Amino acid sequence: MTANIHPSAVIEDGAVIGPDCIVGPFCLVGAEVVLGRGVVLKSHVVVTGDTHIGDETEVFPFSVIGEIPQDLKFGGEKTRLRIGARNRIREHVTVNTGTAGGGSETRIGDDCLLMAGCHVAHDAQVGDRVIIVNSSAVAGHCHIEDDVIIGGLCGIHQWVRIGQGAIIGALTMVTNDVIPHALVQGPRGKLDGLNLVGLKRKGVARSDITALRAAFQMLKDGEGTFLDRAHRLKDETESDYVKQMVDFILGDTDRNFLTPS
Repeated sequence: MTANIHPSAVIEDGAVIGPDCIVGPFCLVGAEVVLGRGVVLKSHVVVTGDTHIGDETEVFPFSVIGEIPQDLKFGGEKTRLRIGARNRIREHVTVNTGTAGGGSETRIGDDCLLMAGCHVAHDAQVGDRVIIVNSSAVAGHCHIEDDVIIGGLCGIHQWVRIGQGAIIGALTMVTNDVIPHALVQGPRGKLDGLNLVGLKRKGVARSDITALRAAFQMLKDGEGTFLDRAHRLKDETESDYVKQMVDFILGDTDRNFLTPS
């Protein structure tokens, strides 16, 4: 099936519109844009820059996707935005392309939900099945791993990493890295436990949840520094979930960690 393009939409020369796409009234699709199969732009959507949107992604009215970074160092260099498949991008969302200093690419994975008014900044790397709730902002260079939930009205500081399966409570400012499967909440984000609800919903085995709880307690109360405790866990654990947490802690980072209090 060919694309369904409303007569009021503006499609610049060079744009690639995939089969089964729907481009609604008063949309603008730029010359370097590639829309995969079945992409829906509801109405009044701007997609510009070197932007690729994957199959069956749906973009709601007044979103601006692929505009230049909100970074005063940006000098017009060639950068890009890559968005995966089956995402839902709600009203008034903004997602920017990358910068030369950050790898030149902003990336969003598959099956994400970006709720109304949220922002994903330059060079951010967002995994699969991530939910960013209304009016939250992910700053430049952040890495958000798979299955993360960021609550409403949150701010994620630039360069922060959030590990797989973590949940950030509403109205939280996150300034340091968050370990996988963690629960973070409070006006200045505090590591407040594990995302036990999320782990149970995913069907994680009771033995792994027990191991994660023990690991969290050791990270909180064990001897030595936070990194010393992580190294000990690496040597002692047999749980793949705990190993994932330890590998995240011992990985490269530009920030400190939120630590259990």
